Amino acid sequence: MKRILLSALTMSALLLAGCGGATNALLPAGANSNQSTTASERGLSEFQRDLADGNIAPSCAQGGEEVRCFAYVLTQKGRAAAEQRGALAITPNALPAGFGPTQLQAAYKTAGLTGGTGRLIAIVDAYDNPNLEADLGVYRSTYGLPACTTANGCFKKVGQTGTSSLPKANASWGQETSLDVDMVSANCPNCKILVVEANSATFANLAAAVNTAANMGAVAISNSYGGSESSSQSTYRASYNHAGIAITASSGDSGYGAQSPASYNTLTAVGGTSLSTASNTRGWSETVWSGAGSGCSAYEAKPSFQTDSGCAKRTISDVSYVANPSTGVAVYDSYAYQGMKGWMVFGGTSVGAPAIAAIYGLAGNTVSDASYTYAHTASLFDVTSGSNGTCPTSYWCNAGVGYDGPTGNGTPNGIGAF
Repeated sequence: MKRILLSALTMSALLLAGCGGATNALLPAGANSNQSTTASERGLSEFQRDLADGNIAPSCAQGGEEVRCFAYVLTQKGRAAAEQRGALAITPNALPAGFGPTQLQAAYKTAGLTGGTGRLIAIVDAYDNPNLEADLGVYRSTYGLPACTTANGCFKKVGQTGTSSLPKANASWGQETSLDVDMVSANCPNCKILVVEANSATFANLAAAVNTAANMGAVAISNSYGGSESSSQSTYRASYNHAGIAITASSGDSGYGAQSPASYNTLTAVGGTSLSTASNTRGWSETVWSGAGSGCSAYEAKPSFQTDSGCAKRTISDVSYVANPSTGVAVYDSYAYQGMKGWMVFGGTSVGAPAIAAIYGLAGNTVSDASYTYAHTASLFDVTSGSNGTCPTSYWCNAGVGYDGPTGNGTPNGIGAF
């Protein structure tokens, strides 16, 4: 563990400035982030409170863009609060803070597994992060992972069409891309990494980038972004359906409400949890993260492997992974955004899409949809408590024994479900 403090963070009003209506849209009508009342008195979930109070700040919150990523960084204020609650399993004021590869592999029972050698995991994001390869090197060397570089054939970054022509740089999406490559590294250290950078954050460009990733030999493709469902989403459905390639998508960070591409029935939708150490047999416990996306699709047909009876169409999610920024993961990103760079703690369901894609790679049994996980639920940790809001049908937004919307069938217990 390093020792540098998160001194680069300048907080509260600055962090939430420039986020447009994204933050306010997540707050109940009449909620005021300056009130000193408790979250429950203000009618806020933990996620909404953390946004309102400046404990977390969104990445990719660009005004007017069609698609946004689902990453949130824990601010200095939020980190102090998490440390006070004992939510961060770190030495106070130490860096890297947040969960690293050893802890994530322990929590999800993949420690000691050495599969995935040579298997290519693709990450699709918008825009370029010019510091990505160097920052990935810092992350991997800090945690004792083998080098993954262009020179040794482990790392490759391309533009939307698969060439060396890259899109313009964008620091906010740069945070997301750093998070993604770090999570692939943490969960499958021997996998190769392909980053395909879309020209902009539109469904059309991101879908084209997914097709490029498939054509370049990826066995799994991670998509940590989304937008509201619409009747036009059928236009891009085929891009998220490639035989023999496991495609993952984050379920969203606004609580209950279906998002695309997570709602496509040809991929694995990844929800979110809060993760903490515990004195049980597993050594860890999980509950629903209140920001985790879930829902009943308005447009996508129910896949044959889903048997829940409360939603006539596709239900979101399928599986889940840690997502609460207050119990978040360590990420290294030097491409400064809103005064933040270096070691940071991230959450959001953006954590889970690359992590689960990497676990598919680790397992080596990739299929194009989530059917395999539904047939092997015994190899998942069932998450049975917590909620992401209110919804017409209880299990769409409340955890319980068996399947539920925010966490799907559960979180990885080894690689048996993948």
